[in-house]
Amino acid sequence: MNIHSHPSSARFFPKSPSSRTGEQAKPSFSRRRWLKGTMQIAACAAFGRTLPPGGVYPAENLPEGKRIVRPEKEIEIWDAHVHLTGGEVTGTLSERVPVLLKYADRMGVRRLILSMGTRFVHDPTPEQLREQNDAVLEAVRMAPDRLLGWVYLNPKHQEASLGELERCVVRGPMVGIKLWIAMRCCEPPLDPLMRRAAELRLPVLQHTFFRLGGNLPGESSPSDLVQLAARHPQVHFICAHTGADWERGIRAVRSQQNIWVDVCGSDPTAGFVEMAVRELGHERVIFGSDAPIRTFASQLAKVFSAGLSWEAQKAILHENIIRLIEPVLARRNFPKPASG
Repeated sequence: MNIHSHPSSARFFPKSPSSRTGEQAKPSFSRRRWLKGTMQIAACAAFGRTLPPGGVYPAENLPEGKRIVRPEKEIEIWDAHVHLTGGEVTGTLSERVPVLLKYADRMGVRRLILSMGTRFVHDPTPEQLREQNDAVLEAVRMAPDRLLGWVYLNPKHQEASLGELERCVVRGPMVGIKLWIAMRCCEPPLDPLMRRAAELRLPVLQHTFFRLGGNLPGESSPSDLVQLAARHPQVHFICAHTGADWERGIRAVRSQQNIWVDVCGSDPTAGFVEMAVRELGHERVIFGSDAPIRTFASQLAKVFSAGLSWEAQKAILHENIIRLIEPVLARRNFPKPASG
């Protein structure tokens, strides 16, 4: 069972060996070479093989029916789940943003959607909500061609949250809503916020876990999200982390058609993306990394080692998230990405 620990402390998110290698790599180490190596390692993990000398693992040597479908050309990658804190991303915002983009560039990630500020606040006050969203707004202003934002809301403070929606989305550059662990999302106080989300055609990124020993107070499960989504069928929801226990999470949301899953946060274990595509269709799967808590490389490995078609990779890596935020982008005459 693959359980992703709570994202309130970096100690719950040890870096994978591949991420440490990538962070220490010399500038001359090309992204293409890095990505190829990442996919090779992921393939070996998936099929129980060890890397041969020199790290070369020819696709023709993979078991029949298990060959990796590598991109025929560059695919534009959008990461729907990124933060401003974790790992080596520290200091002022002017220091954090360049580091985050450096690692995104290394893996060819074109656009990042940020949420929350430079520290995680479980149950933010109205003042803390504004502080958290101000940090994301400032980061977006620093790199508007690369960064977008989710507005962080707390349903315990409905008036303040509705005000943040107006400030950050209606009058600002943000493209959707982020909900974390202040209150379980099945609770009635979320309904006014969801009705406003429906009016604005905003997607909602909801943190979800199926945690061993029981969830934290206020922490939502995929089953909680199903209840909320059933009450608000016009709203598009993203089940962040797919509940961490992703097999259970995929089954929980399978029948609720207005829920998408993001694949971020957990170890690059074989089977996650494969099962999500098989059970939900690739149209309901979205790439996210949870960077910088997790690495772009380890999370992309889940997609590139899954043996998916070219069309499915494109859908997961950018088309699905763009479709969800397209109403907001259209209001701003935002240029669409290249078809590849």
